[in-house]
Amino acid sequence: MTIAAAVSAPTTAPVHVAPRHHAVQPRPAPRHHHREREQSPLNPSTSTAGPALRSSSPSPPSDGARAHIANLDRVLGKPPQVPRTAASSSSKQQQQQQEEDGDNNSQLNVRHGLLNALNLSFFVPMPGMRARTAAHDDHMSPRSLMHMQQLLSADSPRASPRCTIAPRWRALHGEGGWAGLLDPLDSDLRRELLRYGDFVTAAYQAFHSLPTASARHRGLMLPDRSYRPTRSLFATSALSMPPWAKRPNTPDWLTQQSNWVGYVAVCESEREVARMGRRDIAIVLRGTATCLEWAENLRASLVPLEDGDSSDGAAAAPESEPKVARGFLSLYKTEGEKVKSLSAEVMDEVRRLMEKYKGEELSITVVGHSLGAALALLVADEVATSIPDAPPVAVVSFGGPKVGNAAFVDKLNRTGKVNVLRIVNAGDMVTKVPGVAPRLPLKREQYQHAGAELRIDSKNSPCLRPDAGPACRHDLEAYLHLIDGFTGTGRPFRHDARRSVIRLLQLQRGNVKKEYVNRARELGVDPAAPADVARNVAYGSCALASPSS
Repeated sequence: MTIAAAVSAPTTAPVHVAPRHHAVQPRPAPRHHHREREQSPLNPSTSTAGPALRSSSPSPPSDGARAHIANLDRVLGKPPQVPRTAASSSSKQQQQQQEEDGDNNSQLNVRHGLLNALNLSFFVPMPGMRARTAAHDDHMSPRSLMHMQQLLSADSPRASPRCTIAPRWRALHGEGGWAGLLDPLDSDLRRELLRYGDFVTAAYQAFHSLPTASARHRGLMLPDRSYRPTRSLFATSALSMPPWAKRPNTPDWLTQQSNWVGYVAVCESEREVARMGRRDIAIVLRGTATCLEWAENLRASLVPLEDGDSSDGAAAAPESEPKVARGFLSLYKTEGEKVKSLSAEVMDEVRRLMEKYKGEELSITVVGHSLGAALALLVADEVATSIPDAPPVAVVSFGGPKVGNAAFVDKLNRTGKVNVLRIVNAGDMVTKVPGVAPRLPLKREQYQHAGAELRIDSKNSPCLRPDAGPACRHDLEAYLHLIDGFTGTGRPFRHDARRSVIRLLQLQRGNVKKEYVNRARELGVDPAAPADVARNVAYGSCALASPSS
């Protein structure tokens, strides 16, 4: 007999139930749970009355029916919690969380439960899964109720368990070029990529909060507590905005030459260090945000890597001379009035951290999106060539453009320390530029990509529209959404993908399918709200890890 049938049965009907002591017998909590298991709202022995199941009968279910449902709860192993409306269920769960946990540190915002409520495997039909209709929701099975409880629980943003990767960290960090790990995508590598992607998201949010050079990293909230930011990074453009181009209402940061571009962070949690098998130094760089940065992106002529001040990008040079885009090198090497160059800041901090943790197993991960991915290659090259005892360097590039010629790519490969992973969304135009450098006919003098490639496609997402526009295909949150669901080329989207799509809705609402937008409204989430509004919800605890199972 299903739960819905048991609840809707007349109260006078005889019900065969197990002895009462079976219904109330406590079940020992699993060893891996660190807090007491929440009691079932359907169990008659629970002191706090839970929300009732929806039923066609106006009278409450009998004690026999409750005992029968409690037996089902005991067999299933984890008690379900029946959702009501978004507002009432969220407030009820918050009250129960405060009463049972007694720990203020674990009490999350009520909206926190809604943040992960839009779960792909719940309300979008996947291969082999039945579409849920309104009639089916009224008669949900116990396991469906458990799933709903997990989605609407205040605990839903908790990080999924991470396996120990210490024995294979070098392979996950790029040793061997990620051979055999990309297609199909290794689950441990997926978790690492999502975490580094969330680091870049934090850089975008911190920049929009405190974009000036004097802000440092006070507004930076890392999505992983095991890492601590140690230095802010600034990029300075060699260009300046002409007075006639400035407008009275234009913010100063939009036209100033030096801007906050990212940060350096180091893993300080000894537990996480033991899990990863080394202490990781992360160098995180955001994408283009200011007018002068856009202007630098358009300076596509190739210049020698060691001489970015040459007047002509087509100056005579041997074919084997490493060259990079003039604009990228300008942002990397130019000093500001009040800040050092990005190159000097990074090298100083890397040397300081290497000295501080001397004798430990170290790694350096340089991660960036768009412009930040281009700068990440310059950072990795300088670290590997200017620091003889530098640890292994991995570059994680989200939607990065081409940076240099074939000689520059060869230089990266010859160091033996730099491994590059380019994550490319099919149709992302940024990954295809610069295409052909002007006045450089030789093949080796043209731009070339470096490293291994992980190719994803927006068309494989059950959430995004197949005709998603260029902005969506380059969006960082869309990249992370696709990585979370990618299993392999030609394979369906991962049915148990757990990453919330709330931020994707707020950033790319026009490119999200209508059923997701409508579902968000039903859950009390406003898809039209600005993306930064969700920042306090998503990063309020400074520990929003990538929920990838």
